[in-house]
Amino acid sequence: MIKEVLTTLIKDSLNDLGIPKDMAEVILDHPADLQHGDYSTNIAMSLFKSLGASSKSPYELAQKIAEKIQAEAKTGHQTFIERVEVVQPGFINIYLSKEFFVSSLAEVLEKKSWYGKSTKRWNKKMIIEYTDPNAFKQFHIGHLMSNAIGESLSRILEFQDVKMTRATYGSDIGRNVAMCMWGMMKLQSEAPKEDNLDEQVAFIGKAYVHGAESFENDEKAKQEILDLNIKIYDKSDPKINELYAWGRDVSIKHFNEMYVKLGSRFDFNFWESEIAEEGRQIVEAGLQRGIFEKSEGAIIFKGELYGLHNRVFINSQGLPTYEAKELGLTKKKFEIHDFDESIVITANEQNDYFKVVLMALKYIYPEIADRTKHLSHGIMRFESGKMSSRKGNVITGESLLADIEEMILEKMKDRDMTESDKKDTASKISVAALKYSILRQSIGKDIIFDPEKSLSFEGDSGPYLQYAYIRTKSILAKAKEQGISAKVADATDVKLTELEKTLYRFPEIIERASEDYAPQYIATYLIDLAGTFNAYYAKNKIIDTEDTHSPHRVALTEAVGWILKNGLYLLGIQVPEKM
Repeated sequence: MIKEVLTTLIKDSLNDLGIPKDMAEVILDHPADLQHGDYSTNIAMSLFKSLGASSKSPYELAQKIAEKIQAEAKTGHQTFIERVEVVQPGFINIYLSKEFFVSSLAEVLEKKSWYGKSTKRWNKKMIIEYTDPNAFKQFHIGHLMSNAIGESLSRILEFQDVKMTRATYGSDIGRNVAMCMWGMMKLQSEAPKEDNLDEQVAFIGKAYVHGAESFENDEKAKQEILDLNIKIYDKSDPKINELYAWGRDVSIKHFNEMYVKLGSRFDFNFWESEIAEEGRQIVEAGLQRGIFEKSEGAIIFKGELYGLHNRVFINSQGLPTYEAKELGLTKKKFEIHDFDESIVITANEQNDYFKVVLMALKYIYPEIADRTKHLSHGIMRFESGKMSSRKGNVITGESLLADIEEMILEKMKDRDMTESDKKDTASKISVAALKYSILRQSIGKDIIFDPEKSLSFEGDSGPYLQYAYIRTKSILAKAKEQGISAKVADATDVKLTELEKTLYRFPEIIERASEDYAPQYIATYLIDLAGTFNAYYAKNKIIDTEDTHSPHRVALTEAVGWILKNGLYLLGIQVPEKM
């Protein structure tokens, strides 16, 4: 990757000047204005204060470094640097050569779907947990956010050759399950008579709301739900067991249906019921070691000793809480494999919860705690504010996607496509619109979702990127019809444009996204690339049998197509055949 080559070149130049390579970090940025170079570094200004009187000014030091860079490049017979310039107060601007841009274009066409991949982390093994829908509850928009982020990060890390294991974790036992099952029993007359998954899911959602509201407002109902919760745990009632099995099965079928639609797959699907006992045993053992303590009949971790808050790990009824189960889950993950890192993705409203759990884990399994990372995302909001599944005004994942699909189908009603193709296209566009809206910004921020803007073809949207890719395919198809094949021109015949100066950045964007766990870098880059290509398309006639430059323009178009396709894959976005 050219950025790494330049970094090494700068360090070698510092060494020639008698300056220790590690005295300051070499930071290379892309100037906003390409007139100021392809890369720029402030290394001279970073070093100046440390070097004292050995240089009169940062500008003078920058000149010395620039001369060495140019000399090092020539000595190594390297043709990727055209020139190096110094500007006040001491910036070093590096201009890459035509030969470099031509070779990088050829590299895209050679590697195709492999372009941007790296073996930098080939020996790393990671497990990532995301989505985490709960049985007996609806698949809501928070699950969509977690899924989009987790799936994208999984793909980005795999592109860096990390061996990824995907996992999801759901609650299928506990008070929330008891609330829903109590509601199901009370609303039994409204249960679906036919084996219709959509109706069954809707019934479970309604039952949960009824049970949750009754738990909060009716003391008798509250006690009945608490008693039911114990029976669900000890499996002492056959009728309750049968109802539980039905509800859990419906939930799992529904979640699998959503995963197919979202393009996700999981290697492991963990459930609370499977690790609850493990969690209890961990806490009880920790109690003996003084990590936990008893309080009012419960077992707690005194987070206040570490600047956090106290949390219950086993309640007064002797049942393990979410916190205890989290410990059991974490242990179970590392029993699968001795992973280098475990990543857990949740909404940021669970930040305080995870701080306490990870602190407790630090004293129980310190070697696991050091390799466990919690990433939190913001909340998706609408004009009415945050939605809650307990209040009955939740917007479910499938209903949101269905609403977007309906908007798309309305726009496509006059298109010359079969109904099947329209539905497939609408499905892929709706997922793209939603995923891009989630991934276009830092994962910790809240999102105000605007369906109309998410479907815009004017830029900064998932459909805009899909359409840009389809445009490249259309151009290539026409070029083939007219007998024009992609061919990279000789450097002497190329007049560089902004497009060539955008393509080569893709691998470093992926690397940065993997290091910072930040898919938004890729989303931003793709939007810039699509915009640059559309501007190029508007100014240049790509297909022209009379123009000797046409094969090179077709080559550029093909390269843009491959990068858009690879980038959309990393965002978890599929592209329809037509739009």
